Amino acid sequence: MSATADPAADQAAVAKLGFKPGQLVQELGWDEGVDDDFRRAVEDTVGSELLDEDADEVADVVICWFRDGDGDLVDALVDTVTNLGDGGIVWLLTPKKGRPGHVPPGEIDEAAPTAGLHATSSVSASGNWAGTRMTTPKSDRR
Repeated sequence: MSATADPAADQAAVAKLGFKPGQLVQELGWDEGVDDDFRRAVEDTVGSELLDEDADEVADVVICWFRDGDGDLVDALVDTVTNLGDGGIVWLLTPKKGRPGHVPPGEIDEAAPTAGLHATSSVSASGNWAGTRMTTPKSDRR
């Protein structure tokens, strides 16, 4: 079910997160509770379907849906860099505060460096989901 039910709002959120035509986007952690309208807006923007967790292609962006109770956040974040290309971005999408499955920001800040990532900013991705932008540290890039 859509958190916004407003295609224009979903497109605006996708643009704010920096998705661009032609990018390859891999999605991890999908289940029936994710924001399908947001997903469709990403697909419409990049011009292709999202790659699933079994894809072998090098991704420009990885979307990782994660809820408290999904397992170990560090493990989930380590999985995001498996197919991430040089200079790629990870968007960790977690339920907003007050929603079931909310992940406290401190937990994200602690898990990111352990997984080899650096959290750079947080935004509202959709009505029910917050997004944390992550990159690999510049010193680790080749």
